[in-house]
Amino acid sequence: MLTTKDRIEIKSLMQQEIIPAVGCTEPIAVSLCTARATEVLGGIPDKIDVYLSTNILKNAMGVGIPGTGMNGLPIAIALGALRGKSEKGLELLDNLSSEEVEQGKRFIGERTININIKENISEKLYIEVHCFNKENISRAIISGSHTSFSLIELNGTTLYENSESAEQDLNSKTQLTFRKIYQYTTESPIEELEFILEAAKMNKKAAERSNHGHFGHNVSKNIRGKKGQSIFGDNLHSRMVSSTAGACDVRMAGAMIPVMSNSGSGNQGIAATLPVLTYAENVGASEDQLIRALILSNLSMIYIKQHIGRLSALCGCVVASTGSSCGITYLMGGNYDQITYSAKNMIANITGMICDGAKPSCALKIASGVSTATLSALMAIEDEVVTSQEGIIDHDIDQTIRNLALIGNNGMAETDKIVLDIIINK
Repeated sequence: MLTTKDRIEIKSLMQQEIIPAVGCTEPIAVSLCTARATEVLGGIPDKIDVYLSTNILKNAMGVGIPGTGMNGLPIAIALGALRGKSEKGLELLDNLSSEEVEQGKRFIGERTININIKENISEKLYIEVHCFNKENISRAIISGSHTSFSLIELNGTTLYENSESAEQDLNSKTQLTFRKIYQYTTESPIEELEFILEAAKMNKKAAERSNHGHFGHNVSKNIRGKKGQSIFGDNLHSRMVSSTAGACDVRMAGAMIPVMSNSGSGNQGIAATLPVLTYAENVGASEDQLIRALILSNLSMIYIKQHIGRLSALCGCVVASTGSSCGITYLMGGNYDQITYSAKNMIANITGMICDGAKPSCALKIASGVSTATLSALMAIEDEVVTSQEGIIDHDIDQTIRNLALIGNNGMAETDKIVLDIIINK
């Protein structure tokens, strides 16, 4: 049984990892870092040099920036410099006006923005911004987490420094196991868990936005269209896939609408909430059941990300969909063992799906993840599980998750380099 201290620590961890974001978190984090460096500079910079880890660069190159109709880093950097507002975190570009967008476009044409890969660093999430004007030079660094500043300087003088990354700090404070996640989900007073409903409500609004316009590759609309329904039908499964893909369609297209992110990714937050919410709504689950299923899904995702890290060669939808499969299994009436079965079935199936950057086609991968999550839950509730005699699955669920992390962190490291090389040299 968990102690009150355990419950407080886990809730605090979840509330730090589950936060609103407007736009893809990687380019918005670069915009945030630029905003802070500009604020420290004390005026609009004449020149900006940006140094990024390869994983940040990969995820920031091809995605829409909310409210701009433009993709990629230059406009995100320009708006960060012009707007400031670093105190708003990952929502700093909300409610952009057309005039501000035009100012951003002019900024790109009139000033120098240099974007570089940061060499010789081990961090996968690293953003360094240098801002210059005639009188001053400022520098800001974000590392470990999309909103965590590790260094702020003005003219070589350190104004703020934090040597321990946010990721290390969070992980050292709250040591999770799969059993502890289940206990937190099932034993905590329901009023302590109700905060998770806000994530579901926010992400559902993003999904509903996909009904009004064309976004990205329109994955959701294709599933729900006449041809899509003739193939997939209008059923619980297709609704789960289309709602989740729809929110991703909207987000990756750069629509000005917030989503609730998880572990630094809006798509992960979407994939950990909307399949569970859609299932619960369609089967008439109680609010208490929904809350606990959402907690299980999101906390399972956070646990796996503690092993893999925020950015990886492994597509984040693999992790988020594993969480949602656990939540769906719970809603089906699954016990602890069956919930572990769903996670094992997921890891046995779509481990190895690459991350080749944040972009509109992420909705396709999310659709695949949700479909697999549903199948894995269905098998689990029938006591069908991939055994420890098969592939990377271990009898122990925690070891199975560590095996997944080994694949994502070590086994796919060379894949990550090749993917980035292909993207840059196209």
